[in-house]
Amino acid sequence: MDIDFPLILLVLTAGTGAIAAIDKFWLAKKRRAAADELIDRHAHPDDIHKAESEPFIIEQSKSFFPVLLIVFVLRSFIAEPFQIPSGSMEPGLVKGDFILVSKFHYGLRMPVFGNTLIPIGEPERGDVMVFFPPNDSRYFIKRVIGLPGDHVEYRNHQLTINGQTIDTRELGGEPAYRPLKYLAEEKLDSATATVQWMQARDSLTNQPIIWAGPEGEWDVPAGHYLMMGDNRGNSSDGRVWGFVPEENIVGKAVAVWMHWESWGDVPSFSRNKWIE
Repeated sequence: MDIDFPLILLVLTAGTGAIAAIDKFWLAKKRRAAADELIDRHAHPDDIHKAESEPFIIEQSKSFFPVLLIVFVLRSFIAEPFQIPSGSMEPGLVKGDFILVSKFHYGLRMPVFGNTLIPIGEPERGDVMVFFPPNDSRYFIKRVIGLPGDHVEYRNHQLTINGQTIDTRELGGEPAYRPLKYLAEEKLDSATATVQWMQARDSLTNQPIIWAGPEGEWDVPAGHYLMMGDNRGNSSDGRVWGFVPEENIVGKAVAVWMHWESWGDVPSFSRNKWIE
């Protein structure tokens, strides 16, 4: 079962905030009045102290609420860290990269629900974006290929958008002496994406081929986006599960700030970079 951390954070922030507010405007006054009454009756100091003391749940709520509120505002409206879970965005982003995702590039959004509160900008072709795919509660990260209204075609390792062939420059294979993967640069509006294809075997002839991944044509509906991984032959993306609705956008990936693939590894900062 996937844990809905944004929803949990929202509930905890709202709950502790409500308890702190109720105490400030009602319960604290009742405790103060009870303590004053005991003072007038010359009660024992321990009884007076007990009457004006905050209950444990109120004390903890007032302590945690400011921290939860700061975390909630930062991750909901400013930025949030994510870890790359797979190799679908290689070679630019690899498994174990920790990235920083801007929450305001595409407008301020209602936490949990995703609807836009204040429009600031819209996704551009070539952006690397974090989102929820259709009918899935997991975070995905892919590159924006198709914008609303676009006609996208992908065949033989070549993208064509609205009838225009995307400028693609081959970079060769790696390793050079016996290539297992092949790289190319795609010019996507203002962004340049380095994409890769892996060598595979043809199921009929058993001959080596450069596997392009799922191919086809797509018409992007209004309010939706077509996403693809840079590792075109090894990516579960919009070619498989369809289009991403606007309300499923989480934010724009802007930087790699750490690499840490597993608990047994030492965190590394050698891959720190801005994401293109």
